[in-house]
Amino acid sequence: MRSFTYERVDSVAEATAAFSRTRGARFIAGGTNLLDLMKLEIETPAHLIDVSRLGLNKIEPTSDGGLRIGAMVRNTDLATDPRVRKDYALLSRALVAGASGQLRNKATTAGNLLQRTRCPYFYDTNQPCNKRRPGSGCAALDGFSRLHAVVGASEACIATHPSDMAVAMRALDAVVETVDPAGKARSIPLDGLYRAPGDTPHLETVLAPGELITAVTLPKPVGGTHIYHKVRDRASYAFALISVGAIVQPDGSGRVAVGGVGYKPWRVESAESALPRGAKTFTAGLLAGAKPTRENAYKLPLVERTIQSVLIQAKG
Repeated sequence: MRSFTYERVDSVAEATAAFSRTRGARFIAGGTNLLDLMKLEIETPAHLIDVSRLGLNKIEPTSDGGLRIGAMVRNTDLATDPRVRKDYALLSRALVAGASGQLRNKATTAGNLLQRTRCPYFYDTNQPCNKRRPGSGCAALDGFSRLHAVVGASEACIATHPSDMAVAMRALDAVVETVDPAGKARSIPLDGLYRAPGDTPHLETVLAPGELITAVTLPKPVGGTHIYHKVRDRASYAFALISVGAIVQPDGSGRVAVGGVGYKPWRVESAESALPRGAKTFTAGLLAGAKPTRENAYKLPLVERTIQSVLIQAKG
């Protein structure tokens, strides 16, 4: 790990100001992803700004009947909150399906959304990777691609987003709140947070340098049956081959977001009108334009079968 400087701040204003005055700075909270990347010298920040004590660790009701989740709320606390378990059960189930108990005790809401891909070529510094070193190429295109994206990818990158929580948040229509170094706040629908890889896969979100996530808001509960189904190679502590986060209503309508298939949680709202007609029809719209590799083509029928299983489960 390369040497770096460190400071702890006590307010959002201090955090963004510190970022602006220090070249090569990065925010750190739980550190469950960033520290691993620093040990491998994939991330080499010159300065770390500890934002874990900004008071952004509360879960509060909003005026419209939803919830506002502070950026520093730990994954364990979010998953076990009685309001989340009652009204946003999909989120609770997705969080419990991710990582391990020890990691959930440290990982934060914002950090979970911003974690970087687990593509093995991204982590192997001997391999070309456009995310890690722009312009070097993508080793996954002609390499081991069983875990990689089938939709939304490009010739520059076929990596997937690893978050379980983000899949549930997408189905719940979450909105991300941020503050930039100038003190300007904005709200970003979760689907708009992530950039398509295109020719610049190293630019993963729309956040500006020094822009800090302060909270994630959820709209009022929509009811229905909440299901999170994660298909993985082993029963625990594994990233999804594919995952399905669904909210299904008694009439068969609903919302479905899928993980493990793209650079972001994949939800196509225009396809959801086909959900009552069954998994096959719905999946055709959900994965329209898919371009799998030879090794990950299995994901297309796997998504359909998993959604079918979810619909059967929703019917009791």
